[in-house]
Amino acid sequence: MKKPKVAVVTGGAQGIGKAIVDAFVEQGVSVCTIDLQDNDYFVGDLADEKVLRRFAAKVVSDFGAIDYLINNACISRGGLNSCSYDDFNYVLRVGVTAPFFLTRLFMEHFNTPASIVNISSIRQLMSQADTESYTAAKGGISALTHAMAITLAGKARVNSISPGWIDTTNSEFSGPDAAQHPVGRVGNPSDIVHAVMFLCDPKSSFITGQDITVDGGMTKLMVYHNDFGWAYRSGSGDK
Repeated sequence: MKKPKVAVVTGGAQGIGKAIVDAFVEQGVSVCTIDLQDNDYFVGDLADEKVLRRFAAKVVSDFGAIDYLINNACISRGGLNSCSYDDFNYVLRVGVTAPFFLTRLFMEHFNTPASIVNISSIRQLMSQADTESYTAAKGGISALTHAMAITLAGKARVNSISPGWIDTTNSEFSGPDAAQHPVGRVGNPSDIVHAVMFLCDPKSSFITGQDITVDGGMTKLMVYHNDFGWAYRSGSGDK
């Protein structure tokens, strides 16, 4: 009997991470998640090296090898106006160091060919004020993606996804919130799940080291003051 595939998903207790976990489970994949919040596999802090080592050891002990690593977890603790030295480094440990180190810990336990998907953000490309901690982490994970793709060539494909506005609260958005997206709506977790599953599919075997932007076209929308109804309000960051 063929053994089920195994996926590791960080930050899998809620939001996009939980949606990814559920999608893998629907496909019969065994899922190992790590999150600070309660979940059915491992509760722990991704910023702690000892926790990462214990988590990886448990996964290897339970399953022997893995097929998919989804580095989803990240947080924000503000930026230049509000973020302390320790908070800034904590965000980087969760959003960049943990994906790097988990990949290193699992490197000899991938079922070849494995797929690693890092969840980045369009904030690697554009920003609001006082978001430096999160933006730096997302810029780091995007750069880490193409570096790992080269190092792991022949062992695992490594790609990233950059979500735009993804609502995880099941809210209804209309008017400007929806209309500012070229596709006419705000995103939802299933939009990211589809991209993750696409990158994990063996049919995507010619794709590695890439970032896929899933933002409803927002980063392609050119904005000028007083053009097509857009107006700049100083300090608001809004149209």
